[in-house]
This record gives sequence, structure tokens and C-alpha cells, in this order.
Amino acid sequence: MEKLAAHQQGLLHRAFSVCIVTKNNELLLQQRAFGKYHSEGLWTNTCCSHPNPGEGILDAAHRRLREEMGIECELRESFHFIYHATLENGLIEHELDHVIIGFSDETPHLNTNEAIAFKWMDLKKIQQDVIENPTQYTFWFKQIITNHLEQLTSHLTYESL
Repeated sequence: MEKLAAHQQGLLHRAFSVCIVTKNNELLLQQRAFGKYHSEGLWTNTCCSHPNPGEGILDAAHRRLREEMGIECELRESFHFIYHATLENGLIEHELDHVIIGFSDETPHLNTNEAIAFKWMDLKKIQQDVIENPTQYTFWFKQIITNHLEQLTSHLTYESL
């Protein structure tokens, strides 16, 4: 089913969230483009999307990382979780989110249809900013930072890939 239909009906479906980390242990964030069908203008992890029918999670993550951020690097699945949220426009996120980790110091080349800005940020600063400015971040990214930070940081050693 198309992802918009899955979000309109609130059906559980697969998604992924890519987190690219630099050798200085800073996470690459993107600001979602205005005009996206949900969560436009919000800050989030490096890139996120849904696999195409029959496409593996890592293949989809590589594809979207290239398409959105112009980056290629080795990726691996770190953990996954399920979340449910009603979004600002009545769409429903009900996703099995696979969190994918990669390491790169490459400067992004943004596809401005997907992301309008990027920044690298220390995880402790992200955690504090999510607390202070929750409306500036996507729901799924807040879930990663507030409920799964220990799982994420346990896999963040630059040399581990």
C-alpha cells in the first residue's frame, strides 16, 4: 500500500530512521522541507522513509540517504521500536521504525524537496533541546531521543563499522 494510504488509515507499517554520526560523535540532523505531507519544517534524524515493496530495510536506507542527503556510507541496523502518533493534519503514524546507524564526516548535498537545512549536533545537546523545544522535532525522533537514547548510544563508536 502507498505510504500516504497507510498514514491515512493508521495501519502498522515498516519505516526506518537513519542516524549518521561523525567521528566527533555528532549526529547529523536535517530540517524537513516545507511542503512535505507531514512534519514539514521540523528537525529530525539524518533521513527517514519507508521501504518500497520488496525492498530490504538497508537497501532502502542507502537509497534514501543518497536521495535526501547525497551521502553514501556503510550502514547497519541498530534496533527497532513501534510507535503510534496522530499528526498535525490528521494522519496517523503507526510504524515499526528500524533505526539505522552509519558513520561519515561527508558534507551533505541536500535534495531541497526533502530537506531544507542540516546541522551536526552533540547528542546531549539534542536531548536538552528536545526537552526545551519539543515542537521543533518530529515525533519519531523525539521517541528515539527520549525513549531509546541508551540503545542508540550503545552503537555509536565511529570505528565499529
